[in-house]
Amino acid sequence: MEDDTIKLLRECNAGIKMGVSSLEDVLKHVTDSNLRKLILKSMETHSRLGDTTHEYLISFHDEGKEPPVMAKMMSWVKTNMKFEDDDPDRAAADLLTDGCNMGVKSLHQYLHQYPKAEEKVKKLAEDVIKAEETLIKELQDYL
Repeated sequence: MEDDTIKLLRECNAGIKMGVSSLEDVLKHVTDSNLRKLILKSMETHSRLGDTTHEYLISFHDEGKEPPVMAKMMSWVKTNMKFEDDDPDRAAADLLTDGCNMGVKSLHQYLHQYPKAEEKVKKLAEDVIKAEETLIKELQDYL
């Protein structure tokens, strides 16, 4: 049980870090003030969830997991290329929607992969999924 719990926490931790990094990357390009507010609100939500994840990891004497370096590099390249060719607000919404969809898919896979994780950690993963799904819906007006 503890093994599944720690593994699910590590994946949540890495995913949240990747999400916050992506939000920060696109925020630099956004011109619409409402979209900017939406992204900042999402960053706060992700940071809060990340803090909870970190607290749980500490309680298990674990340091967590960093997002894969290659994934971060590819995200950075895709982000910068996308903003060269598209309206910045549309590009931001498109990139974030894709990232959220990947996050939701991955977290559902991890929930099935680590079924013996503690309920509070499964709930945390579900809260991250809800935050991602909420952002996807809120970004639809900008696509």
